[in-house]
Amino acid sequence: MPIYAYRCAECGHAKDVLQKLSDAPLTTCPACHAEAFSKQITAAGFQLKGSGWYATDFKGGGSALAPAAAEAAPAAAPAPACGTSCSGSNCH
Repeated sequence: MPIYAYRCAECGHAKDVLQKLSDAPLTTCPACHAEAFSKQITAAGFQLKGSGWYATDFKGGGSALAPAAAEAAPAAAPAPACGTSCSGSNCH
C-alpha cells in the first residue's frame, strides 16, 4: 500500500497516511476538522541499489561504453617522490 502525504490548507497540519489505491482521498483535517485536507505531490520513495542492469545501462546518464573507454586511456605519470611539482627533465 502506498503512503500519501496530506496537508491542511487551513491550519497547515501535515500527515503521511498509508492507504489502498482504491481508498477515497481524505478531505477532513484530523487537527482542525476543516474540509481542507488534500494530497501533496511527492517524489518516488525508492532507490535502486546493487549491481543490476540499471547500474550499467542507465545510472548517471552515461552510455555503457564509457567504462571501457576509461580503461583504455593512458595512465598519468606518477608524482615525484620528493612531493614537488617538477616538469619534464627539470626534475631533481
